[in-house]
Amino acid sequence: MKRLICIGSLALARLVSAQGAPPSLEFSFSNPGARSLGFGGAFVALADDATASFANPAGLIQLTRPEVSAEGRLWRFSNPFTVGGRLSGAPTGIGLDQTSGLRTDNASAALSGLSFLSFVYPGDNWSIALYRHQTANFESRSETQGFFADEPGLPLPPRFIDVRTETDLEVVSYGFAGAFRLADNFSLGGGVSLMRGRWNNDAELNASVPETFPEGRFGINLYAPEAQFATSRTRMDSSDWTFNGGFLWTPETRWSFGGFFRLGPTFALSGEDQAGPAFDRIPSDLVLPRGAEGSIGLPNVFGLGAAFKSESGALTVSFEWDYVEYSRIVETLDLEPVADDDDVELRDANELHIGLEYAFITRSPLVALRLGAWLDPDHRFRCIEDSDPFCQAIFRGGDDELHFAIGLGVAFARFQLDVGLDLSEPVDTLSVSAIFSF
Repeated sequence: MKRLICIGSLALARLVSAQGAPPSLEFSFSNPGARSLGFGGAFVALADDATASFANPAGLIQLTRPEVSAEGRLWRFSNPFTVGGRLSGAPTGIGLDQTSGLRTDNASAALSGLSFLSFVYPGDNWSIALYRHQTANFESRSETQGFFADEPGLPLPPRFIDVRTETDLEVVSYGFAGAFRLADNFSLGGGVSLMRGRWNNDAELNASVPETFPEGRFGINLYAPEAQFATSRTRMDSSDWTFNGGFLWTPETRWSFGGFFRLGPTFALSGEDQAGPAFDRIPSDLVLPRGAEGSIGLPNVFGLGAAFKSESGALTVSFEWDYVEYSRIVETLDLEPVADDDDVELRDANELHIGLEYAFITRSPLVALRLGAWLDPDHRFRCIEDSDPFCQAIFRGGDDELHFAIGLGVAFARFQLDVGLDLSEPVDTLSVSAIFSF
């Protein structure tokens, strides 16, 4: 038997197995703020508002007046998952066993929240900031309906145990950041933050008993309570101190270059399996592991960027490259003695961001239009090629996603309002942010 605690999974013998897991977990490692969102996240070389405390703290040195910033976001997720199909052999044509390959579906969710809040106080050659940032806010619900595979010696193909999965993830950071001007055109910044992580992942495994398949085992699974074979639960409710740092170099008024590093937190994690009402009705010598305590780390992120402004200051073009160490999630998993993550991998990602802004600088108030795009490489859980076929069916990996963004900003003497919209196949994001200086 194999158990992947970090994503709530169980496997049972040769003929039936089950895994309950989110194929993806959506984090928001892109920079906060509606203005940054309109730039496609390409903000590290600009970092000229309060969101610099997270995006690149060195940019805080550019602010000349105290300011307060707040941002709200709305997310709409559409997460694909494998719902059933054939793991091997030809379909029988009975009930759900109609597909020679795998069947997929999408889990949808809509969430909203206060994603960023900050206060910045600048000095002559220094600046400090306090902020709150919602790094992750994600929900997903899925259930499988019929995995079949040929088994030598059996008259009919076995049906793998069906799994219903629910996952909720939220990560919020509370930070302090500061910047110092080392030269007229060069500044350094850094900060510390307390990150709070909460993750609940529940998997309900249904046994092959009559109560759940009134039309036979090739029919639809009703997920009857009395047919519950077992549950697998993963819990994370923990906090950790992390830090970030950055630099900003402006060799001339039209060019700027920036870079940053953010250390991912390590959170305490626990997992537990429990037998359900149908457990004793399944002939098996299986003994469920009870529980385990351990830890899991979220990705480190670092990146570089460049920005160019036209001589008039009306046009700004910005580029950013970010490297996200998603593999750290699997590599840092520690839930001895029952955790086993050898079959699952997460791949690191090279994100590319580009954006432009055109400001009508002769207007009062100033109005700015923004366009952006960025590449979000696949970062879904996937099973390695020589692992169990059921594991490969559930954790198939995904595709690289291209995001397109638009934005609008209106700036008064001491108040600025920005709106940004980021669109992609798996997630759409709407952001509204405001900045007040005094």
